[in-house]
Amino acid sequence: MVRLTISTTFAGGFIKKKRSSSAMSNLKGFAFGILTSATFGLIPLFTLPLMAEGMLFDSILFYRFLFAALALAGIMAAKKESFHVERGEIPVLVLLGFFYTASAMFLFWGYSFMSAGIATTLHFTYPVFVTLIMLLVFKEKTSRITLMAIVLAICGVARLSIDEGDTRLSASGVFIVLLSAVGYALYITTVNKSFAGGSTRGLKMTGRKLTFYVFIVSTILFAVKAGTHEGIQPVPDLMSFANLVLLAIVPTVISNITLVLAVHNIGGTLTAVLGAVEPITAVCVGVLVFNEPFTPNLAMGILLIIVAVTLIILSKSIQGALRKIYRKATHLQALK
Repeated sequence: MVRLTISTTFAGGFIKKKRSSSAMSNLKGFAFGILTSATFGLIPLFTLPLMAEGMLFDSILFYRFLFAALALAGIMAAKKESFHVERGEIPVLVLLGFFYTASAMFLFWGYSFMSAGIATTLHFTYPVFVTLIMLLVFKEKTSRITLMAIVLAICGVARLSIDEGDTRLSASGVFIVLLSAVGYALYITTVNKSFAGGSTRGLKMTGRKLTFYVFIVSTILFAVKAGTHEGIQPVPDLMSFANLVLLAIVPTVISNITLVLAVHNIGGTLTAVLGAVEPITAVCVGVLVFNEPFTPNLAMGILLIIVAVTLIILSKSIQGALRKIYRKATHLQALK
């Protein structure tokens, strides 16, 4: 009897500890996911001044990933982390770099076919592609609450991004931006299925080292792309250099490291939906820094996105409550 009591007490304590650990992991994942999106949303703050100085997208993206790789190299050196990779790991790193580069390249290319607002909305379909890839390829089930959150988030981003009357679209432009969404979805799902417990399953390295080599691949690819066109432009002035460094650190190094941590803690699908915070940050930058008007459309879009993010954060609690209600209703029905 004593043994049974001790065993039961120990088991109960273990279960509580496990639940507490899981809740903390989820909390960290949501925090990292929101931080990822918030920092990604700061891209216009550093990019628009560079474009105003006459810098082209290829050169901006080249410097962005070059400086980001240098920053990560400094962090890894300070932590005495090895840069060594196995020969068998190189193809996966190149593939991840290709997905990330393709996403950035197709998105910026899409800007020449449509407004940045509509392009942002189309790009944000990537949570749908993440969900489809996880479902069709990896057989991961998605709850109805998550699907509802995806729909609300896309509607919210559309409200933020599309002005009245600004709906002229070309089929080629839509296709190009959707390729950007697919590229980012492939990047997230590949990281999701590779990363576990601080190191990767197929790649024996930290998320920091993985991100470093993704940036190296992106730097090389954009250098080649720029070289085949206008060439890599020199940095115009000191202020432009500062903007490029900030572009490399805040919405690149920080956002990508937190992205990997978010995917590790809550998975690719939930991390993708939390990406809805990104356009909210962009809107706040536009209103507060560039004096853009705050319209009813923006207010409605922000409200829809907040509801979507709240649904994602509370999805497990909501599902648990619904299951309890269903069981109680079933029990009452059986008593009748």
